[in-house]
Amino acid sequence: MKLLYTLSLSLLLSMNLFGQKSEKPSPREQANIEQYKKEYKKKNYKKFEGKITVTNTQVQFDDKFFYYDKSDKIMSSLLKEGLLYPQLLTDYQMQKFLDETTDKTQKRFLKLQKDPRAGFDVNNVKLSNTSEISPLSSNPKTKVIKFTYKDSKLGNNSIVYLIELTNKSAVKETSLEDFIKGATLTYLQQERFD
Repeated sequence: MKLLYTLSLSLLLSMNLFGQKSEKPSPREQANIEQYKKEYKKKNYKKFEGKITVTNTQVQFDDKFFYYDKSDKIMSSLLKEGLLYPQLLTDYQMQKFLDETTDKTQKRFLKLQKDPRAGFDVNNVKLSNTSEISPLSSNPKTKVIKFTYKDSKLGNNSIVYLIELTNKSAVKETSLEDFIKGATLTYLQQERFD
């Protein structure tokens, strides 16, 4: 009896120790998590409605391109499903500028432009380093994913984006690929540099 008790206790303790293997987020990731929590506003973004053409390293959305690493299965799924596309990020960046700039002259100048979106045009950029942020994905119906946006016009600089996907029919056992297939984009956030 004593042996059975000792074995079950050691099994319980080992399950506890191995079950709690969670890495502590890096300072940059922790800052992203805090920004997400402070600035969260749910919104429903539309999927891309035009023609999507996929090759090994690029996805064409009508006449705009995103490049990606074919080994990045999450990004591949996001692009193929039309959840992320150049026109979405163009509109996001333009709206972010309008919301955050306090320079009235720049806002007036933007309104005078024949095509105000042209200055924010997203095309021929690379999306990479896609990963799920586990501390923010505890609900099986939502997943928070981060990715890196790299535009050659920005030089060596890159921008981290956080997105939230919602899939109302997902359960805990739903694979990430199946989750993305039935998901809608409900949050988009560019990393802030304070």
